[in-house]
Amino acid sequence: MHRFLDEPDIAAYAALIGTTVVKAAVDDVLRDVRRHSPGAVPEFGELVGRVRAGLAARADDGLVGVLNATGVLLHTNLGRAPLAAEALEAAAEISSGYSNLEFDLASGKRGTRYSRVTPLLVALTGAADALVVNNCAAAVLLVLDTYAKDREVVVSRNQLIEIGGGFRLPEVLARSGATLVEVGATNKVYLADFERALGVRTALLLRSHTSNYRIEGFTADVAPRDLAALGRRAGVTTLEDLGGGALVDVRAYGLPYERTVPEAVADGIDLVAFSGDKLLGGPQAGIIVGGTAAVARLRANPLLRALRVDKATLAALGATLRLYLRPGGVTEIPLYGMLSAPLDDLERRARELARRAGDAVRACETQAFAGGGSAPMTALRSWGVAVRSEDIAPDVLCARLRAGRPRTIARVANGETILDLRTVPVARDAELAGALLAALA
Repeated sequence: MHRFLDEPDIAAYAALIGTTVVKAAVDDVLRDVRRHSPGAVPEFGELVGRVRAGLAARADDGLVGVLNATGVLLHTNLGRAPLAAEALEAAAEISSGYSNLEFDLASGKRGTRYSRVTPLLVALTGAADALVVNNCAAAVLLVLDTYAKDREVVVSRNQLIEIGGGFRLPEVLARSGATLVEVGATNKVYLADFERALGVRTALLLRSHTSNYRIEGFTADVAPRDLAALGRRAGVTTLEDLGGGALVDVRAYGLPYERTVPEAVADGIDLVAFSGDKLLGGPQAGIIVGGTAAVARLRANPLLRALRVDKATLAALGATLRLYLRPGGVTEIPLYGMLSAPLDDLERRARELARRAGDAVRACETQAFAGGGSAPMTALRSWGVAVRSEDIAPDVLCARLRAGRPRTIARVANGETILDLRTVPVARDAELAGALLAALA
């Protein structure tokens, strides 16, 4: 055991995953040798190689950083929105010591964590109050549990969505204890459909963002302002699950129109729920904005304690929101920096990468996508490189890139491996070139 632990390649893993895990990896290899080749012990160098392979697999069990060369900006499987430098610094600073998370510095008494970002959200959305939980599904669940348990929620039939992971809105409603009332047809729904559905058990009128599909052609829908007005006349709360959480007009960054949070608030919707790690460009969080009385009911729900966010999330979210208030600060958020990247710059980077990587690699125009359920059918012009090798199949090359350093995620199209540079920070081009050269070697 000591001889193995003295090997530099093995000892390096002790600082990464701990000595106990390293010893367990050595034990696994030795146990395998005793079981399968007791009379012919392999050379020590071969055993070191087996241990090193086992340690590499264990190191990959945890979270590791990857280079996203897929061209999908808000890639759900790769962690959605990367954080701005200010958000990372704020989270590190707050997490490295103590903070006023639930302490009022003025009075010296207990405070509330939710007030740390509420003024920012109020200023950016026009709402009277705000609340933050750990994701958008939790935000919707909290509203349903608070307002609609054992009561009815009226939803347009064309908005009964299924989100990632197979979770469906009707199932979320059922889990909350609410009863779903569907109105309208798949392609057409009118305000009169909602009016006919109103009854003594009606608790909420719900709008849900159809983030991952579109219905086109012979269609009709209810304007949010009209639904909000109906809710006020009937004394029924309106909720909009807005999904992406855009705070600005994304058309300025090359995406099609996306309803913004300030628009939903201005339309009179009582409660608006949205994500922090999609079009907002911050950490994973579920944000609810609305009227003072409506949000106060949510704060009084004991379920809120199970859904609350930690200090690092609040710090990162606060720093991200402040960028929206700073002139020119939006493009400092990585998502909007990537969307704003000039096509000429992407082409120049692609040609340089192709030059460094060899004859099997060519620069090419590509198509990037916003991802994260936002503008799912809208392609963004981009540039990257295409790799076609006589010796390495595209899926094999992708596997080599995933196993390399840095871990690099590419995609396959038309028999070629595509690496899109819109989602690769320019500061990491040299690393990407090195990973590609190593994978092709």
